Amino acid sequence: MDSSASVVLSSPCAKLPNLEGNHGNIEKGGVAPFIDSAFLQKQSQVPTGFVWPEADLVSAHQELNEPLVDLEGFFKGDVVATENAAKAIRSSCVSHGFFQVINHGVDLNLIKLADDHLDKFFKLPVEEKAKVKRCPGSPYGYSGSHADRFSAKLPWKETLSFAFHQGPNPVVADFCKSKLGKDFEETGRVYQKYCEAMHNLALSVTELLAISLKVDRMHYREFFEDAHSILRCNFYPTCQEPSLSLGTGPHCDPISLTILYQDQVRGLDVFVNNLWQTVRPIQGALVINIGDTFSALTNGMYKSCLHRAVVNSQKERRSMAFFLCPRDDKVVKPPEDLLCIEGMTRKFPDFTWSDFLRFTQYNYRPDETTLQKFSNWLLAADNNKHL
Repeated sequence: MDSSASVVLSSPCAKLPNLEGNHGNIEKGGVAPFIDSAFLQKQSQVPTGFVWPEADLVSAHQELNEPLVDLEGFFKGDVVATENAAKAIRSSCVSHGFFQVINHGVDLNLIKLADDHLDKFFKLPVEEKAKVKRCPGSPYGYSGSHADRFSAKLPWKETLSFAFHQGPNPVVADFCKSKLGKDFEETGRVYQKYCEAMHNLALSVTELLAISLKVDRMHYREFFEDAHSILRCNFYPTCQEPSLSLGTGPHCDPISLTILYQDQVRGLDVFVNNLWQTVRPIQGALVINIGDTFSALTNGMYKSCLHRAVVNSQKERRSMAFFLCPRDDKVVKPPEDLLCIEGMTRKFPDFTWSDFLRFTQYNYRPDETTLQKFSNWLLAADNNKHL
């Protein structure tokens, strides 16, 4: 799941040649129209700006053999079941960082309700969606295809993202009410409850991750108790030339953990053993993957793996990604007991989530080398201070 995007409002026409028809208003000075799913679905050919390099478009010909982890025993306090779950998670995380969970404690009716509300927003006229457009450098709000940030390799999708943190005020519900009006009050309440449920699940998963690493069981849970996370709703329209474009390009998530709900339309691929492998949707299951920030919290022991979203010509695809992120000023570093247990030296310098987020929003488009390049950038900046 992609952790960066921005709304299309006024990018030069030269950036998006071969766009068919008009959609929305074209401002003075020769700028491209608004771009949303309704516009993309009208395209009989993929516009040049949405064509990806052949190397990124190689098809996945097999399924990822990620573990399906049953959390029921963990929630009941079953020691043996907890150890088995932790072993399965460890096996996947040292390899590629992806696993799926069932009996996860999130009400399936709530998930379905949240999924139902996706269309309520994404089927709005583009002018209405643009009222909650993302501001430059911010991960929150509506986005269509990144075209205000990039001129090529644009994703075939649109997104709506919410900030979430635990507190006295229902931040997601308040956002929907203030930005979208009374018609979206119920939507706001649904996504507020969804975020609360995902936050609780994420904290439970951090316990299992700590157990799998043989560090203090509560170490990561306590680190993320006051998390400032993100919920991203994704809508991937149909594409008449799916072999030329991608819903989300190859990237690693810069965040800590991703908990993904995906509908029953295939689209998520993971790059493992030099092959693209598809993650099969499983009814009632949630996909969890390690992000760069959590990889740093394990000193690189757990992998943040390259993944992408493909599109198809037959069915729209929807997903909801909950990105667990530490509070902005939390210092990201591995626990000392992990370094001692594994006999490791530090691979990454200390950093804060706010600095890493700023790097991915302003300096670098996330890919498989983001964390290392950010680390190099931090070290260079630190060295310059001492010159």
